[in-house]
Amino acid sequence: MILGHLVGLYTHPKKEWKTIGERHEGVSSSIGHALLLALIPPVCAYYASVNIGWQIGAGEPIFMTPQSALFIASAMYLALLGGVAALAYLTLWMSRTFGSAPNYTQCLELAAYTATPIFMVGLATLYPVVWFVMIVGLIGVAYSVYLLYTGVPILMEIPEERGFIYASSVVTCGLVLLVAILAASVILWNVGMGPVFTH
Repeated sequence: MILGHLVGLYTHPKKEWKTIGERHEGVSSSIGHALLLALIPPVCAYYASVNIGWQIGAGEPIFMTPQSALFIASAMYLALLGGVAALAYLTLWMSRTFGSAPNYTQCLELAAYTATPIFMVGLATLYPVVWFVMIVGLIGVAYSVYLLYTGVPILMEIPEERGFIYASSVVTCGLVLLVAILAASVILWNVGMGPVFTH
């Protein structure tokens, strides 16, 4: 069931990972979870950028044009989904090294549910003050990493000590993906696809 694990991942993550591991609800459930929750950051960021305005320092709020905000929100949505798919593939690719033999569905479950706190951070953009969003973002990333460390041994069916090293490798790959997405954003910004602000 889409979003069926949302509350459990926050209230009792280890138990919820065991439930996910036992049920293996399939690709459609994981994809549905990611497709729905990945809408939160771009939709909230779009609304904040067009209607509320971003507060940077003590100056006036900064607004974006609707067209520019829509383009950036669409790119953000695709980047979030692409990141989940790529992380699932990297998890599968590294699995043999750690004595695990998952299928892509298990790796996609791990990636989609681990990304949940990062998706939920998007709600913070409804209070578009940069320092606030950054603090909430760091908390979301930290909880995603915690979910990853607790989920890898359970879903990949390996001992915890090996799962710790496996999860650390996945975190490293995730950071590389994040840097790649940021680099692509900077390149697009420099070739004229950056935000357009209203005056």
